Amino acid sequence: MATTTQIRIRGRPAHTRGLTYLSYTPDGSKLITVGSNNLARVYTTGSDGEPANIDEDCPELFTGVDSTNNFFIAGAEDGTVSKYDFDSMSFDKFLVRSSLQIRDVCISPDGKWCAVASDELVVKIVSTSDTSTIMYIRDLKKPAKHVSFDPSSQYISLSCTDGFVYIYSLIDDAPELLRKIDGLIRVVETTDDISGRIAWHPDGRAFAAPTATRDIQVMSRGDWEYQRVFSNGHMGDITALAWSPNGSMLVSAGKDNRIVLWETKTQQQIASYDYANVMDFAWHPSMNLLSFTNTDGEVYIYNNFVPEANSNLIKLGKQPAPFIHDPLSEISANARRPLGNGHKDIPHRDARQRSPDSIDEILGGVIDDGDDFVEDDDGAGYALGVNGNGKRPNGDIDGPFSKRLARTWEPQYHESFQPGSTPWRGNRKYLCLNLIGFVWTVDQDTHNTVTVEFYDHEFHRDFHFTDTFLYDKACLNENGTLFSCKADVKNLATIFYRPHETWTTRADWRTQLPKGEDVTAISLSDCFITVTTTANYVRIYTLFGIPYRVYRQKSSPSISCASWRDYVLTLGNGPVGADGNTKILYTIQNIKRDEICQSEDIVALPDGETVTSVFFSDKGEPCIYDSTGTLLTLLHWRTPSQASWVPLLDTKLLSRLASGRKTETYFPVAVADNKFHCIILKGGDKYPYFPRPLLSEFDFEVPISSESKLAEDAEENENEGDELRKLEGSFVLKSILTAQQQDMIDYTNATHTQRTALARMELEIDKTLLQMIAVECREGEERGMRALEMVSLLRDKTGRMIEAAGKVAERYGRTVLGDKIREVGEERLGGMEED
Repeated sequence: MATTTQIRIRGRPAHTRGLTYLSYTPDGSKLITVGSNNLARVYTTGSDGEPANIDEDCPELFTGVDSTNNFFIAGAEDGTVSKYDFDSMSFDKFLVRSSLQIRDVCISPDGKWCAVASDELVVKIVSTSDTSTIMYIRDLKKPAKHVSFDPSSQYISLSCTDGFVYIYSLIDDAPELLRKIDGLIRVVETTDDISGRIAWHPDGRAFAAPTATRDIQVMSRGDWEYQRVFSNGHMGDITALAWSPNGSMLVSAGKDNRIVLWETKTQQQIASYDYANVMDFAWHPSMNLLSFTNTDGEVYIYNNFVPEANSNLIKLGKQPAPFIHDPLSEISANARRPLGNGHKDIPHRDARQRSPDSIDEILGGVIDDGDDFVEDDDGAGYALGVNGNGKRPNGDIDGPFSKRLARTWEPQYHESFQPGSTPWRGNRKYLCLNLIGFVWTVDQDTHNTVTVEFYDHEFHRDFHFTDTFLYDKACLNENGTLFSCKADVKNLATIFYRPHETWTTRADWRTQLPKGEDVTAISLSDCFITVTTTANYVRIYTLFGIPYRVYRQKSSPSISCASWRDYVLTLGNGPVGADGNTKILYTIQNIKRDEICQSEDIVALPDGETVTSVFFSDKGEPCIYDSTGTLLTLLHWRTPSQASWVPLLDTKLLSRLASGRKTETYFPVAVADNKFHCIILKGGDKYPYFPRPLLSEFDFEVPISSESKLAEDAEENENEGDELRKLEGSFVLKSILTAQQQDMIDYTNATHTQRTALARMELEIDKTLLQMIAVECREGEERGMRALEMVSLLRDKTGRMIEAAGKVAERYGRTVLGDKIREVGEERLGGMEED
């Protein structure tokens, strides 16, 4: 940090001693100051002349000001909020009144609303065009001292005197509380000159606030986690702070009589200035110009405030907020969707304007081709005529909306992700979550700390280690733990495997990928390690690091992978669909036998939806979980070109959500024991966080109809329709599971236990059909044909189930149906004898 050596500027006496506030108009043409002398002053940027004074209907003491290009709004000690017009330089109207003193006013960036904080326990958000339209925020225990809109005008922050910060959403008609934050700002009195103001970063994803420790803490709006901190800048409480218009710098003032200029990217001090009692900042929107006021009623207009060595920061475009790990730079499970299907950033070119030399001058000469063929006799303008060179004038292509100059359409592709991982949230993230255990890492600035924990401590012991490679992906199974890290300036992308048990001195191994290649996803099975890379290679290693196979994936860019025993499933981007997004293609290959089960087949997804996780079940069945909340499994995947994606569960139709009172999502973990294991997420969360939440499990429920099961508090007595609907869902589900068991027996060396399990599953299907036949018989004789169709679906070949179906019909007195069932039985037995 370098202390500035520039000449100290003098303040301009603007108001009498006391509270003094200021605001630049969004276009930077005017600077407005208000204070304690019945006066508002309007300075013209770039002019050394006297400011315009507005003293009409001005209160004795102003307590806040904010402005648009056409007007400014000021709050006063007498509880009034006034609107002043720039054109007439006079009072326009009262916007709103309060019974107690106004503490702050803030206009939304779109200029449509003005938030007003006062000593009342209510914040009013008033329409700037219609003063009768007001939104109220009443759930406050102490008065709000500061209010701030985010750059999108969709959120507002309230800093209250009890040290709480409230974030409200203004997307709907009524403000909705999103977050109540404790411990971010200190407790203050409304009369204190200590600031607790929330300063939203210009990109809108985070905000900064002064803390009780005299630091400036950045917090993310997405996950409400602490991010970077600007520390050791002040020895006294902070009285004001403000981001530069592009977010590249932050300026703060404290009671230690110092102004500190920070660089956002590094959180380092650029310069410091000695000015006392500063209470408000205002950056010029485009120039290297900062203005500020103090409690002596003076305004400072500081040209070239940023030192020349750092003045390039002013010219930069909008800079990102200072995250510990920026979500926009994540390349694993939650990367920002790319703008186009390519790897290069194509710079945006503005519309080409007319060249200094017209086309007439360039061509030269005069071409005379006679009279115009088309005569514009109705004045419609379609016959523009030709110029002296026989060419049409180019006035119709000057603007930016020319078809010839329009930007070309670019398809959208699916980003890569690591199954079971989460993005960074603050300085922590989960690298892997499954039924064996979980792997998580903590960013310690210079290194990471990785922890591996198991659910069953009788078989494995937890361990942790210092990670200097900064691993960002992991896989965990009963044999070992696999890690990978991205390439950086010093190191290549690295794969690291650590087995849980070993009979040698050292069994873990590490290998690097070729230069320029990075890891997109990894998977770990009992036999192989699979790595997909940015070069679209699929690299297969044995468990002890022997390169087994390398091949280039046909569908690219690569998305993810999963493995089970000798099988590897890879996902990649394919051709573009009708919705403008690429289709996701999958390939399943047996690595040991070098056989392809399914080659570049399509993952069945609705338009615009994405895959959020891919994995194998405990029985080796491929599964995906998509963004609609649906769990699907791949049926007949061992037979080439016969596979189909079948839904096992639609979480939107769960009975726990039937009442509509719950709003929750589910983070997929595994499919085991014919159940879906997941983590329930509430409060709008998309990913689990610390402390580690408990796992939940749900039975499969194939979506048959839009009607869900009865809620938990419903009556126990169910009508016939509900019972039949359950039986139909059970029949379809058991048929799917039986088909999976049949495929496994057909394509593997099945054991006697597996064959017995198949026979038992077929028996369960027949029992379900008998229950459905009983329901149809109870409904009446008119349901006989449906019941007879169910009889034809029975799988039993001995005839005992058909005989049981006949007895069910006789029990309910359906003699005609019973005769029909016996005929079906005789036909089936006759057919078997002929075979």
